[in-house]
Amino acid sequence: MHEDNLNKKKEVEQILGDYKYGFVTDAKAYKQVEVGLNEKIVTEISRAKGEPEWMLEYRLKSLKAFYEAKDPTYGPAERIKEVDPNKMCLYIKSTDKVENKWEDVPENIKDTFNKLGIMEAEQKWLSGVSTQFESEVVYHNNQKELEEKGVIFLDTDTGLKKYPEIFKKFFGSVVPYNDNKYAALNSAVWSGGSFIYVPKGVKLEKPVQSYFRINSSNMGQFERTLIIVDDGGFINYVEGCTAPKYSEDSLHSGVIEIIVGKNARCRYSTIQNWSTNIINLVTQRALVDEGGYMEWIDGNIGSGTNMKYPCCVLKGDRAKGLVLSIALGSEGQYQDNGAKMIHLGKNTSSTTISKSIVRKGGVVNFRGTTRISKDATGSKASVTCDTLIMDSNSKSDAYPYNIVSNNSSSYLRYQIVNYSIL
Repeated sequence: MHEDNLNKKKEVEQILGDYKYGFVTDAKAYKQVEVGLNEKIVTEISRAKGEPEWMLEYRLKSLKAFYEAKDPTYGPAERIKEVDPNKMCLYIKSTDKVENKWEDVPENIKDTFNKLGIMEAEQKWLSGVSTQFESEVVYHNNQKELEEKGVIFLDTDTGLKKYPEIFKKFFGSVVPYNDNKYAALNSAVWSGGSFIYVPKGVKLEKPVQSYFRINSSNMGQFERTLIIVDDGGFINYVEGCTAPKYSEDSLHSGVIEIIVGKNARCRYSTIQNWSTNIINLVTQRALVDEGGYMEWIDGNIGSGTNMKYPCCVLKGDRAKGLVLSIALGSEGQYQDNGAKMIHLGKNTSSTTISKSIVRKGGVVNFRGTTRISKDATGSKASVTCDTLIMDSNSKSDAYPYNIVSNNSSSYLRYQIVNYSIL
């Protein structure tokens, strides 16, 4: 039995492998702000983007909220205290504009994304692709399918300029600027990300993808993604990310807001594969209307410190939510992952599945919240958490937090199991 366990351990070690994306690109900045965080820098970022006055006001009140907010007190809280945006560069623009022809992208940046396999994926499987290098999207292209069906898929900066009414209506409606400390920071200095609108009844067969690359050390990347899937629509969105290995930490703090209309569906898949010098603090939340379905497929195998809890707010009756969270934690890594399911509508249902592996002294935690409100009668929720602990130096804990506020939502199942290979 012991020999079988050792063989299984070696097999898993081979699968996990070494980090293959730590190369550095020799790229000069087209524009960047000085190190630090203050009103002057926030204003400079907004002016450089040519934003409307309301967005600058939004950024400035977000900056104030960031300084007034308290640090997280749970999970890797001690590591988070070391994050100091005042010592980082928070905006680096690598090119003068977003290109929609691959041949027009600078050669060194093209080489980076070719090594990552992004262009091959675009040609074979995607209906649209967006690539962000540092703080701005450098390449974006849509296939004819998107245009023919009236789907809007742009980088977020361009979305603000081209569709200001839609943008202003939904921006900050799911994740307010003062939701938490790092959502406030993102709201103050956000740059890049994806803006998507799927019209009523439109269903995309092929996925769209955005890819985020940090290249510099001691910087912050703050993409902002806003996805609106109108009634009866469907989209499959895929996100990936990598960064070089440096001795200094960098910060990635994204905000993702998703609105799922009546009987609509959205699948959001993430492969978080940052290098271990990246601190990853992300707020992901979807508001799901009547009969809608939100799926978060959340893979976390990178970053040194990770806090990410995809959330479904099941607002409408019969709305459904799924979070499938997969985490790998190794030496020096602290993965604090999970899900939040908020049931507001009647007969809503949620499923949370967490699968993780921890090895070489790493830490992987599951942190989940399921809340069924008084009015969410007839609702049900399921939570399953399994962890494979590969040695005695590694650690994994589960922190389920559940509140059921009515008597008719009786089906609530929890299964938390840890397995060890020692």
